[in-house]
Amino acid sequence: MKKVLARTYLILILIILYAPIVFIAVFSFTEAKSLGNWTGFSLNLYKNLFTGSMQNSAGLISAVENTLLIALIASVFATLLGTVAAIGIFNLKGRKKQTMQFLNNIPMINPDIITGVSLFLLFVFLHISQGYLTVILAHITFCTPYVVLNVLPKLSQMNPNIYEAALDLGATPFQALRKVLVPVLRPGMVSGFILSFTMSLDDFAVTFFTRGTIGLDTLSTYIYTDARKGGLTPELKPLMTIIFLIILAVLLFINIRSAKTKTN
Repeated sequence: MKKVLARTYLILILIILYAPIVFIAVFSFTEAKSLGNWTGFSLNLYKNLFTGSMQNSAGLISAVENTLLIALIASVFATLLGTVAAIGIFNLKGRKKQTMQFLNNIPMINPDIITGVSLFLLFVFLHISQGYLTVILAHITFCTPYVVLNVLPKLSQMNPNIYEAALDLGATPFQALRKVLVPVLRPGMVSGFILSFTMSLDDFAVTFFTRGTIGLDTLSTYIYTDARKGGLTPELKPLMTIIFLIILAVLLFINIRSAKTKTN
């Protein structure tokens, strides 16, 4: 009875999580403007999305480009900074290490709106013009702790004598970092990069408070503005479906490759 209840509970949770995504994907194959209204199978929304023949196509395409560019830049820098920070935290001892781990966890627990307002006030205080730069800096700020969290376990699993052995054999600290530490930490760095990229794509509150008034839109702020006008652009349904499928494909590829590596 317990197994049946556990499986039923798991299936129910999965349905709650994935039903809205499936719902959007299904209705991306119809031309109806309102979600839930089926007017027959059609690929016109996908056609409009890729040909740019929809209303305000320039605004949506620009928002997607901004979102991907900001996410990519922020994820790369967050991965580099987070990896170096994780190595530094790992080499600390006692209370210093515990304190730094505690401080690293605060930004992840902190509500996004508080982070966004805090960064907004900081940029105003420093007289930094808000736009691409402030949004990228803000995304690096809240993505870096997630990279640290992914890299630290790999450091704990690593043989601590490998790095020292590389130095004893004549390698410089940078060579030991590049040829010894990075290969060991690569799975954690990749996981941190993907998580950072996803978090950046998903972010709204921090972007909203740090983008300024120059008309910079990411996908999340574009959808927010579009919804306030009285409804969502129909082409957003196929766009959301494509983004979900791409992320799903990447995760499947990484998990299959990881499973094959463990088997070998």
